[in-house]
Amino acid sequence: MLVEKIKAVGHRNVTARHKTTLEITKEDHLTPRGDCIIGISADRSLPELSRGFREALKSRKARLEITLSCSNLTEKITAYGDPNLTLRHPTDMVIRKSSFVCERTLAIKANKAAIDLNREFVKKLREGKEVEIELRVID
Repeated sequence: MLVEKIKAVGHRNVTARHKTTLEITKEDHLTPRGDCIIGISADRSLPELSRGFREALKSRKARLEITLSCSNLTEKITAYGDPNLTLRHPTDMVIRKSSFVCERTLAIKANKAAIDLNREFVKKLREGKEVEIELRVID
């Protein structure tokens, strides 16, 4: 099992209303249109994840367990890797319910998107609280 940890912060414009994706970004701003973005100012991006982690995630059988923690609240998401992942985008990490893959995609076939997050959790993000993202690849 390989583990990566990322820290980001919420923002007053977090709405978490997107029905099919969830995103964390290194960008330091968020407009109201970014309804999938739950964290900004991330301390790492896709290319900064370890080589071993990225290679493991490209396995057809890779399962990704994502734990989001903010103000003593936790959200768990399960998603999957794919051989077509490039994991090259310099700022954005997108978790998708669909099977669509692009350079921004971290994982696909997720069991949750932004809209599925607990609204108390989203409220803490809207207050600008820190969010810790733990990624575990299980093959």
